[in-house]
Amino acid sequence: MMLNSENGTAVRLEKASFSYGEAPFLFDVEFAASKITAIMGPSGSGKSTLLSLVAGFETPRSGRVLIGGGDVGGKPPSARPVSMVFQENNLFAHLSVERNVGLGRSPSLKLTEADHAAIAGALKRVGLAGKQRRLPRELSGGERQRVALARVLVRDRPVLLLDEPFASLGPALRDDMLDLVADLQAERRMTVLFVTHQPEDAHRIGQDMVFLDNGTVAATGTVADFFTKAGPEAFRHYIGAGPFGAGSRDVARKRT
Repeated sequence: MMLNSENGTAVRLEKASFSYGEAPFLFDVEFAASKITAIMGPSGSGKSTLLSLVAGFETPRSGRVLIGGGDVGGKPPSARPVSMVFQENNLFAHLSVERNVGLGRSPSLKLTEADHAAIAGALKRVGLAGKQRRLPRELSGGERQRVALARVLVRDRPVLLLDEPFASLGPALRDDMLDLVADLQAERRMTVLFVTHQPEDAHRIGQDMVFLDNGTVAATGTVADFFTKAGPEAFRHYIGAGPFGAGSRDVARKRT
């Protein structure tokens, strides 16, 4: 069933267990519909694993993954109402920008006039109008991630998963990409699950926060609540001192 991205949809992992060798994970958490939730935690805590369970790249050994209240455990990634952007943008080097985006509409690239119009509109929205015939090697790192976001737009899914997609970008460019994600989320009302190691990224666009530790959910709440002296102890210990560390003031800049 196709879910309307204008309304977003809740995502829940209901006692979903998984393991890589001797590393166990157990997630019991719900992500609010139409919000940006930052997912943080130490390396190995399960951030990417959690996204993979939602996307369908991994299958829980027990428990359930629900999207919009429906159990998606039996569905392959292509049948789930989810788009995902990775740190490596997964573009095909031999395909033009337009055709890379077109894969979001048709894996066989049998594109209709309506598909071409949607692709052109998406490229314009992410600031790539006029670059549809370029190859990925002719683009900057930030432009390649914009192509990945344009593909998200033409897929028109209500859930967007971001696995540190801007980690390799410089600070100013990363901020630009974060702001673009926030703007697109506000327009489409997507439910965004956003993995990051950077507190400033969560502070910039996050609304809710999920903190993972030792393969499980250690704390949940609003970003504003996390970035205060009364925030979860495990999170404050993780980010340490500094402008976003323990003892920092309440979040001053928040999107509504």
